[in-house]
Amino acid sequence: MKNAEVRGLWLGTLGVVIFALTLPMTRLAVGTAQAPQMSGMFIALGRAVVAAVLSAGFLVATRAPLPRRADWLPLAITSAGVVFGFPLFTSIAMRYVEAVHASVIVGVLPLATAVVGAWLHRQRPSGAFWLCAALGSALVVGFAVLKSRSGVALHSADLLLFAAMACAAVGYGYGAQLSQRMRAEHVICWALVIALPLTVPLAVLTRPQADVLPSAWWGFAYVAVFSMWIGFFAWYRGLALGGTVRVSQVQLIQPFLSMVFAVPLLGERLDALTLGFAVAVIATVFIGRKMPVRARAVA
Repeated sequence: MKNAEVRGLWLGTLGVVIFALTLPMTRLAVGTAQAPQMSGMFIALGRAVVAAVLSAGFLVATRAPLPRRADWLPLAITSAGVVFGFPLFTSIAMRYVEAVHASVIVGVLPLATAVVGAWLHRQRPSGAFWLCAALGSALVVGFAVLKSRSGVALHSADLLLFAAMACAAVGYGYGAQLSQRMRAEHVICWALVIALPLTVPLAVLTRPQADVLPSAWWGFAYVAVFSMWIGFFAWYRGLALGGTVRVSQVQLIQPFLSMVFAVPLLGERLDALTLGFAVAVIATVFIGRKMPVRARAVA
């Protein structure tokens, strides 16, 4: 394996470790249906505002050049996926499902990111890779159905989580593409800054009107500074160096880490069904990561 790919895998792993705390911390910030804290809308938009302020300072401090004209559309797509879509859908969903449950649903994200990456970067993963990807997706959907309240259909919160996965996969793919010609840190910073005209007024309108527990503010601070900003520095650089299709599979450890973090932070428990499906999903994605990925032939 080339040095760049190894560095990409390590940076991707660092990003995943940071992201793994997102769901438990979001759960702290939103509270529960019985004891709500912050609204999902405020968390999604407020964290983007905080990260954008930090980004503006970083762009000035590093004398970042303005993006090229051709980069504005990919930046807008990246912003729509990782600044709006993923945070909004997950923040709303976390009020109704436990972080342990949501972390397994997030296990489909490596597969979705690989699909977007293969399309954007003109790569052709082997049939064995896609077989593992399909098996992993089937396991995740099967778990969601078994854990749903009706037992035969997906819970509405699960649908929000799947929508969040789609948004994140697209945002990751376009962000990684931009990171090949821009500094990875600048990609997420510009994506956050260009969203300010929308995020600021919406965050003000949805701000908490009642007292909020300190633990909720700590959860909000983490998702604003780490999940929305610092984590992307490592993640986008890792995707650019190691390749989106291959490095995206490092996310196989994210569900496991999220579940581990949720136990001491939220007092949640790992039941046998959740743990069994988590291990199965991790195994399929781990095997798929080792399968060959070739460049697509250009006609």
